[in-house]
Amino acid sequence: MKKFLTDLKKYYKYAFRLSKAELTEEVSESYLNWLWWVIHPLMMMLIYVFVFTVVFKSKETYYTVFIFLGLAGWDFFNRMLNESVNIIRNNRNIILRIYIPKYILLLSKSFTFLFKFFISMLITIVLMFIFKIEFSFTCFYMILLLPILYMITFGLGCILIHLGVYIDDLKKIVEIVLRLLFYLSGVFYSISERLHGLFSYILLNCNPIAFFMDEFRKCMLYNQHPNFMILSIWFVIGIIIFSIGIHTIYKYENGYAKVI
Repeated sequence: MKKFLTDLKKYYKYAFRLSKAELTEEVSESYLNWLWWVIHPLMMMLIYVFVFTVVFKSKETYYTVFIFLGLAGWDFFNRMLNESVNIIRNNRNIILRIYIPKYILLLSKSFTFLFKFFISMLITIVLMFIFKIEFSFTCFYMILLLPILYMITFGLGCILIHLGVYIDDLKKIVEIVLRLLFYLSGVFYSISERLHGLFSYILLNCNPIAFFMDEFRKCMLYNQHPNFMILSIWFVIGIIIFSIGIHTIYKYENGYAKVI
C-alpha cells in the first residue's frame, strides 16, 4: 500500500492531464461542445421515462429523477469496467515507451467518468427543484456512498485490466455480464417494490451497483438514511477487492508488454 500511495502521488497529475485531454478531444469536433455532456444523459432519461411510464405504466415516486439517478450510477460503473478490459492493449504505445503503474491508465479514465457523474448530479439537483422534491441532510450521504462505490469499481477494474491482457474474448464476456446486470440492477425499477423474498434481497444487496443505486435514491429522493450495516460490509469487501486489484497489477505488470 505504501508503494501505491507513493506512485499515486507521483503520477496522479499525469492521469489528470490524460483525462483532461480526452474530455477536450471528445467535444472538440462537436458544434454543441460540452453541452453534449448534459444533453446525452437527459435524452437517455427521457427515453426510459417514456418507455416505462407510458408503455409499462411504472408508478415509482418521482420516476424521472429516479431513472436519472439510476442511469448516472450505472453509467459510471458500466464505463469503468468496460474500459478496463482492453486498456492495456489500447495504450500499447505508452506502455512500450515509458513506465507508469498500469492502474494509472484506469485512474485517468475514472477522472473522466467521475466528471460526467458530477455533471449528472448537478442535473439531478436541478430536476429536484423542477419536480419540487424536498432536500434533506440525507443528500449529503452521497459523500459517503460514492467513494465506496468508486473503490469497489476501481478494484474490479484493476482485476479486469490484468485478465484482459491474457484473455482475448474477455471484452465480449464482460459486455454480456454487464448487460445482464443492467436488467437485474433496478436501473428503471425498484427491486424492493417489484420483487420480494430472498430473490429481492440477493439482487439488492449482493450486487454492488444495485445496492448503491438504491442507496442513492433513498438519500436523494426519499430522505432516508443508508443501510449502514450492508454499507459497512461493502466497504470491507471494497477494501479487499481494491487491494487484490492493485496487488495483481504490481505483481504482473512487467510482463504485460511481452504479451501485447
